[in-house]
Amino acid sequence: MIETTKAIVINTIKYGDTSLIATCYTKNCGIKVYMLKGVLTAKKAKIKPAYFQPLMQLNLTANHNNKGNLNSVRDIEVLNFYSSIYTDIKKQTIALFLAETIYYSIREEEQNSTLFQYLETSFLWLDTHTNISNFHLLFLLNLTKFLGFYPETTNINALYFDLLEGTFTNVKKPTTVSGSNLVQFKKLLGINFDVLHTIDFNAANRQAILAILIQYFELHLGGFKKPKSLAILKSVFD
Repeated sequence: MIETTKAIVINTIKYGDTSLIATCYTKNCGIKVYMLKGVLTAKKAKIKPAYFQPLMQLNLTANHNNKGNLNSVRDIEVLNFYSSIYTDIKKQTIALFLAETIYYSIREEEQNSTLFQYLETSFLWLDTHTNISNFHLLFLLNLTKFLGFYPETTNINALYFDLLEGTFTNVKKPTTVSGSNLVQFKKLLGINFDVLHTIDFNAANRQAILAILIQYFELHLGGFKKPKSLAILKSVFD
């Protein structure tokens, strides 16, 4: 079935010497995987390898096969050209990390236009703002709204936050967050990107909250893997 849809690049791997396999999150169909035959050697082709950098926003016309099969791209254009994500080292590192996290988090081949809009607008915000050191933390926390395990805040003044249950509690468990980490974690709840500059995390706070969020994803998503780019992210923001 030939279909035109917006898409965000999540992952690419080299296939042989001349081709790429690209995983994209599409507006119309959720996760789709595309075989890009000969893209690494065809100099005058419409489809270029540079179009498939992490988080690139595209408009694809593609032949979408049945679930589980590789799809093919017929036509492509870049939407919303980024001005700084691929030139600013911090933004580039965040993009790599978030693309990898999304790759391990979202598997559904079904339409979720609200999730797509969140991804699309979030990455445009990242591209156009300068105070982005905490962006990845709020992005991950708010992504849990779409994945089904955003923290339940009814009992927000309790002593602990239980990562396994996703609730605030006064019962201490091996999976609970407490003390200063809990105080810092709660600063992210209920806010949007435009007030990120008011969050006064230092490097240690940032690393602690990131570790909590990664654990939160691991507990709630079967098959989730700790991103390999996590070490790079930590070194850039240390």
